[in-house]
Amino acid sequence: MGRNESRTSGGIPPASVRSPPVALENDTQAPDFDLANQYGEHVRLSDFRGVRPVVLVFFPLAFSSTCTGELCALRDNLTLFQEKHVELIGISVDSKAALRAWAEHEGYDFTLLADFWPHGAVAKEYGVFLEEKGFANRATFVIDAQGVIRASFITAPGEPRSVDAYREALAEVLAPASAA
Repeated sequence: MGRNESRTSGGIPPASVRSPPVALENDTQAPDFDLANQYGEHVRLSDFRGVRPVVLVFFPLAFSSTCTGELCALRDNLTLFQEKHVELIGISVDSKAALRAWAEHEGYDFTLLADFWPHGAVAKEYGVFLEEKGFANRATFVIDAQGVIRASFITAPGEPRSVDAYREALAEVLAPASAA
């Protein structure tokens, strides 16, 4: 077997040929979780059930350039969520201390959750944890007030999500149901 060939029979395939994780689909119940925020307070997704919609923003790592750009864009457009009474929550595998330092440095006025230990457990439940990298993909889930995923979008590694993608997803999810 040549040095650039890989075995395909038996065993676990190398990371380069493994299938990527499969994200949860729209119209499925969002898995509940209990994670510490940047202040050490525990936040459960189910606390918002029956109260308000939630936008979960999985991102790879605090202090990285693309993640900083993305979350600064959300910070600068926070009224998009506040006016619609939507809870904006960021989630990464960083520690709560790292998330607090980052939030204070960048002036983030929304919740950041530490999916730190067990490492990436919530990202794994949502199907967006990248095992070979040790962090979550850039994935967004728009969850209605009943806890059901109604919209989601994932970008390629290194590709930031646009504020327009959030605006479109919120418009679609929060639009009044059409009369039959």
